[in-house]
Amino acid sequence: MAVLNPEHLIEQAELVHSARPGRKPRQVDLRRSISTAYYAVFHQVLIAAADEFVGRSLRNDLRYALVYRSIDHGAVRRTCDEASRQKPSPRFRKFVPGEGLEQGIRDFSNVFLRLQELRHQADYDPTEYFSGVDALFASYLAKSAIGTFNSAGAEGRKLFLTLLLFPPR
Repeated sequence: MAVLNPEHLIEQAELVHSARPGRKPRQVDLRRSISTAYYAVFHQVLIAAADEFVGRSLRNDLRYALVYRSIDHGAVRRTCDEASRQKPSPRFRKFVPGEGLEQGIRDFSNVFLRLQELRHQADYDPTEYFSGVDALFASYLAKSAIGTFNSAGAEGRKLFLTLLLFPPR
């Protein structure tokens, strides 16, 4: 399986600033840039989950693809919403330490939620106007989210990914 490289998606998102030298970026390009920045973070989560539960060395295995493709945007949003809380909800309480998930995972979750909101505006709100600064900000948020997620403790990341793939009922 050819796994997307989130860094390449961010690079692609940043192309909007060099695509038309001397000319203002078009709204379609700015919207695509914001959406692509979000997708860099989304794919980082998919990669992390499949690497954790199937293994990085098995990226060409069908089980890897199964885990990778089983995660949808809503599931990540719901897990991030839960992870961003200071105190876990009753459903998650017995799986999450009393003080909630570690700060790095909470920070990642907050940025993911913000980026998803920006992507929804860029993809679906025809009344929204975006500037080059908005696109740069989305790329910055994506880089920040990926860095924060990767630098969080291994146990915190594993707990987050476990809750994502196996949400408590």
